[in-house]
Formats: sequence, C-alpha cells, structure tokens
Amino acid sequence: MTTQRNPWLALFALVVGFFMILLDMTIVAVANPAIMTDLSTDISNVIWVTSAYLLTYAVPLLVTGRLGDKFGPKNIYLIGLAVFTAASLWCGLSGSIGMLIAARAAQGVGAALMTPQTMAVITRTFPPDKRGAAMGLWGGVAGLATLVGPILGGVLVDNLGWEWIFFVNVPVGIIAFGLAVWLVPTLSTSDHKFDLVGVLLSGVGMLALVFGIQEGNSQDWSLRIWLLIGFGVAMLVVFVINQARNKGEPLVPLSLFRDRNFALSNLAIAAMGAAVTSMMVPSYFYLQAVREMTPTTSALIFAPMAIITGFTAPFIGKVSDKLPPRLLPTIGFVLFAGSVTCFSALMSPDSSIIWFLVAAAVAGLANACIWAPLASTATHNLPVSQAGAGAGVYNTTRQVGSVLGSAAISALIAARLTANGLGDTGPVGEGAATGPLPPQIIDEFSTALSQSMLLPAAILVIGVIASALFVGHGKSAAKAAAPEKVDASA
Repeated sequence: MTTQRNPWLALFALVVGFFMILLDMTIVAVANPAIMTDLSTDISNVIWVTSAYLLTYAVPLLVTGRLGDKFGPKNIYLIGLAVFTAASLWCGLSGSIGMLIAARAAQGVGAALMTPQTMAVITRTFPPDKRGAAMGLWGGVAGLATLVGPILGGVLVDNLGWEWIFFVNVPVGIIAFGLAVWLVPTLSTSDHKFDLVGVLLSGVGMLALVFGIQEGNSQDWSLRIWLLIGFGVAMLVVFVINQARNKGEPLVPLSLFRDRNFALSNLAIAAMGAAVTSMMVPSYFYLQAVREMTPTTSALIFAPMAIITGFTAPFIGKVSDKLPPRLLPTIGFVLFAGSVTCFSALMSPDSSIIWFLVAAAVAGLANACIWAPLASTATHNLPVSQAGAGAGVYNTTRQVGSVLGSAAISALIAARLTANGLGDTGPVGEGAATGPLPPQIIDEFSTALSQSMLLPAAILVIGVIASALFVGHGKSAAKAAAPEKVDASA
C-alpha cells in the first residue's frame, strides 16, 4: 500500500529556489553603482547586468514550460537550479563587465527552466478548490522576493561588497537542490511531440521584441530599434498563426485562451509586472538623489510593503478559494493604483517620510490580494497535460510586462526631465546613481519623477479592468483535471 505524498512539502521545497531566482531580478538594482566603479565600466554596460538576465529569463519561458510537460517538472527544475547556482558563483568571481554579463545571461537560462515548473507542480498536485492556498504561498514568495531584493542588496553591498549578492545564492541553491530531490515527487510525463517550428518562431520573435524594448531608450528609439521591434512582433504574429494551424501538438495550445479567466489573468499579470518594475525606478531616484538616502535606507522605505505582502499573502490565498474570482484581485489593483498615486503626490523635497511608509504598507496588502488569487484563477481550469504550457505562458506575459515597464519608465523619466527644463541630467536606468542634486534643480527634478510615477498607476488600471471581468468558476471547474496521486516513495 502506498501513501500519497503531502503536496505542501513539495511546494515548500520549490519556493526556496523560486524565491532565489525572483530575488535576482531586483537585488542588482542597488549594486549597479558599486559594480560600475569596481569593474571600471559605464552605466550603459552595467545596466546590461540586469538586462541580460531579464532577456534570457523571458525568451525561453514558453519552451521551458513545455519541457516540464515532456520530461517531468522535477527534472527540468533540478537542471535549471544547478545552472542557476553555478552561474551565481560565476557572477561573483567575474573580473570584468563582459564576464559578469555572460554569467548573468546563464543565470537567466537557469531561472527560465525553473519558474514554470513551480506553477505546474501546484496545478498538478493540488485540486482546483484548494489551489488558492498553495498559490498564496507561491504568490507571497513572488511578491516578497521582488520587494526584498533591493533591501538585501543594499545591506550586502554596503557591508560585504557587490560580489556577495551572487555568492549568497550558492549555499541557498545547494540547500534548495537537496530539498527538491528529497521532497518534490516525480510526476507522470506526456509524450509530447516537440513543436520545433513553434520553438524557432517564438524564440526569434521574443528575442527581437524584448531586446528591442530593452535597448530602445539607450539607442534614442532609432529606426533600427523600431524595425527590430516590428520584426519581433511580426514573428510572434506568424507564431500565433502557426499555432492556430498546427494540427498536432502546438507549443502554446491556443485553446487555453478560450478560458476567459486564463486570458484575463495573463493581461492582469502583465500589467502587474510592468507596474512593479516601473514604480521602483523613480522611487529610488527620488529617495537617493532628492532625499539623499543610502541604498540600504532607501530600500527600507519599502520594508512595510515586503513585510505585509509576505505575512498576508498565504492567508489571503487560502480565503480566495471561497470567494468570487474577481473580488480580491480587483480590490488589490485598486489599492495598488491608489498607493502608487500617493507615492506620486508625496514626491516633493520636504514631504513626510511617514506617509511613504503608510502608502508602502497599503501597497503590501494590495500585492497580497493580487499575486496569489491571480495565479490561482489563471490555473484553476488548466488540464494536467497542459499545466507546463499554461505556466509558461503566464510567466512569459509577466516577464514581458516587466521589460515593457522598465523601458517605458526610463523613456518617460527622460522626457519629463526635459519637459521640466533639466535637459539631459544623466543616464536614466535601473540602479543609476545620480548623487546629491544641486539645490536649484531639486524641485524640478522631484516634479519630473512625480509625473513619471503616474505611469505605473495608470498601468494598474488595466489590472483593475481585467480582474473585474473575471467570471465565477461554476461548472467550468469540473473541466479541470483532478490532482495527481503520487507515490510517497517516488
């Protein structure tokens, strides 16, 4: 007689690695000035330390999700974790900016292999009506990691040096690998035929689109950039047409989007990715350049956001199973848009920091209402055989949203600085250091950042609309496959 393995044990093992890879999306932001100085490079090169990671993370997600369906999510997760951990050591040992960028690109590939597998295991081991609680933990980790990154990064850079933001991943990665081998079950695989044409079209299209968006601002949105973006969009259109006509097994089964909630969840998570990424750039410019805070102190301003998200997300995820799908995400997006609008209003040279902490606390509750319920709604009706594909699509849209948000906010800040009479005050990008500002331009600089902060607030309105259009699961929940029974000895 066999006993069914507790799926919570597998989830706890997976979120250790998941937390680490999401942490690395934001932890580098506060380390960029130190990297730039130590490796004797310029801002355009150092921004690629982040961009290379985002690029190689976003582009393969559609494929890596499908790999989990074919070869087993545990196997692909372990391969990705090994690549990520080894690349982290390589990052810390890098002696040149070129080597560091290459190592970060390898990290991104490892992260892309890992991420869809976490959602796929949840989808395949938890029943739909219990999935919200599991997604609560998953979503809490996702929200917490993106917010804790700058705080931990600031502490490590200030006390040990920038290399340690990468070295710290090595012991964590080893522990995560051991936990996954021990606790994550070996799930059944589907003998999929791999859609090589789809892989090629999606890879080329995503690479051109994401690379074009990332490089757009640094290249002044030249004709070459627009042609590259246009080529990427065209390839993705051809990809969609190819998938629709594929009579075998397409890389992305378009039937997934017939589920209204899945389609709307993808739109909402793209808005969330764009908003979180874009709000951080003007925030740190303001706190460090206008209020003259250190990287660690400026990151701690968002501590209430991280703490409240981490503590409330599991509870909210559990409650979300019993509530209409639209309720919590809609509330969350409204609260988040309101808190980001408050950040914008507070961006003056002499505003009270206390109100920033209050707004950050509200944003933390908002994040908890979004991450878990949104992921639970997206995966509620996914059949087991398409769990990896669905997770790959969902994470791809989140990553593309993040890249779009990063590019858009950089361009907008530059435009608002010019509109406020400051012209080219320096490079605008993630983690760029501006240093103390001359007193005569502080007001104009604050105004430009305040105006730019309205962009993420506006983007969040898309999430409000998408969430409000969710429908009840109703009878459609019966279409979702039952969770797999796995042997505890597997």
